Amino acid sequence: MKFTVDKFERYVVIEPLQEKLDGAAASHLKGEFMLRNTSGQRNIVLDLNKVQETDEVGIRIGLLARRLCKATGGLFILTNLNAEVFAYIKSLGLDKYLIIAENIEKAKDLIFGNEIRLDLREEQS
Repeated sequence: MKFTVDKFERYVVIEPLQEKLDGAAASHLKGEFMLRNTSGQRNIVLDLNKVQETDEVGIRIGLLARRLCKATGGLFILTNLNAEVFAYIKSLGLDKYLIIAENIEKAKDLIFGNEIRLDLREEQS
């Protein structure tokens, strides 16, 4: 599976470069999520701009990424979902657990808001 990884100071954007996010793709993403998380990236954005369809295994990998990010105080955000993928996530009830942003700019806003909250908590401690 091919994907791009764009690293920024406080987050990383991973974009699969294929139309289907299935179990095979999920296994590649799992390794990438774990690598990014263990190397200090606590905020991960999964840009599904090119993804046209998914299956349950493909989308459930987001739950692993969510747990990894949450354990370090970060966020895992899905962005640029098409209507079919969003409807599928909603049919599984995962829209209640996964953070979904309209685009990368909205995802960045959520991340920076969370980072400010974390910084304020550290200052108060």
